[in-house]
Amino acid sequence: MEQRQIFVHMVLLLFTVNVIASYVTVKAEVEGSESTDRILELPGQPKVSFQQFSGYVTVNKVAGRALFYWLTEAPQNPLTKPLVIWLNGGPGCSSVAYGASEEIGPFRINKTASGLYINKFAWNTVANLLFLETPAGVGFSYTNRSSDLFNTGDRRTAQDSLEFVVQWLERFPRYKNRELYITGESYAGHYVPQLAKEIMTYNTKTKHPINLKGIMVGNAVTDNYYDNLGTVTYWWSHAMISDQTYRQLISTCDFHRQKESDECESLYSYAMDQEFGNIDQYNIYAPPCNNSDGSFSTHHTIRKLSGYDPCTEKYAEIYYNRPDVQKALHANTTGISYKWTACNEVLNRNWNDTDVSVLPIYRELIAHGVRLWVFSGDVDSVVPVTATRYALAQLKLSTKTPWYPWYVKNQVGGWTEVYEGVTFATVRGAGHEVPLFKPRAALQLFKSFLAGKPLPKS
Repeated sequence: MEQRQIFVHMVLLLFTVNVIASYVTVKAEVEGSESTDRILELPGQPKVSFQQFSGYVTVNKVAGRALFYWLTEAPQNPLTKPLVIWLNGGPGCSSVAYGASEEIGPFRINKTASGLYINKFAWNTVANLLFLETPAGVGFSYTNRSSDLFNTGDRRTAQDSLEFVVQWLERFPRYKNRELYITGESYAGHYVPQLAKEIMTYNTKTKHPINLKGIMVGNAVTDNYYDNLGTVTYWWSHAMISDQTYRQLISTCDFHRQKESDECESLYSYAMDQEFGNIDQYNIYAPPCNNSDGSFSTHHTIRKLSGYDPCTEKYAEIYYNRPDVQKALHANTTGISYKWTACNEVLNRNWNDTDVSVLPIYRELIAHGVRLWVFSGDVDSVVPVTATRYALAQLKLSTKTPWYPWYVKNQVGGWTEVYEGVTFATVRGAGHEVPLFKPRAALQLFKSFLAGKPLPKS
């Protein structure tokens, strides 16, 4: 009897030693440089079961360029779930302001910017989400060389973002071999494929390749000519402009050009000022944010129905400028001289280089077997569904699964077609920021993308 007890005690002791050892190992990994990035709690944050980290990665020591990130891990089994990087566009707009705070992140900011509430359709339910503010000058990301704000473009953004990913994976070694997906919207239609291309090039030169599996972009800037043609066509087909203005735009503007002629620019201005009316161009059927308190009398019913608040970025600008919030996020540690804003206009106005088309990168990604999904909220007039369809048609891919309606909660979520190498999907009734307008449908889209499975037919 005594021998048996001793044996049981020995087994229990060994078990305890192993548990402690593995805990110490995991803790040691966390206690590395990542422990200083751990977010204990954000001001006004509800209790959550997942871990969060945020901070800076210096991507260029000479210029003092550092990119800010915010990682929200999955609540269940984060170690088995993929890593997903989210980028917002602009160029010059913050993925903390948009992606994290009003689209796919775990929290939403309340109306008074006094606190946060849970987003029940957050994408971190199925993946670990890494929000990156790129390039330097966007959001909390900074540079010590002010000239950087006047000569940034696609190329440097892609190179700095790659440098960020490489260094970040060193800081978080448990993510090193994890499946990686890159997602984003709008001008991130450039950032996402360009970063994917940088990663593919990097992988040819390293013993430790990054496990890039796929990219997904929404309402994405893709190809100058077809984006411009598709946008003007959308305005006309949705009765936003007159037949006459449409004909003049088509005959006057050279959609291939980066900078349009004065004559063309004045036609654009006329269309927007005289013919559009007071609409939200990012969702032509939603009420715009008209006044300082963000309340509407005439549009109240529309807003309640759609659950959409057009003033959300205002709440972000109040919340992320709070010193207690910045402290909790380990942000603005160098005391940046300007306020945190959702978008940096200086960067936007002085964008230095831009790809005329990312379709050649699409072809490379397809050839390398990288999963590629493109989606479009169909009531966005800024980068509309027509623009995306015109651009994708230029790839001349054969159709694997013909056009069909896909469903979420017994409703048509949108329409989709699967080509050899690309899945295209529309999201019905969604504006430019698809997850903001149609959070449930967007989450379904994301789940199908990660699984590499077609969208549900019923």
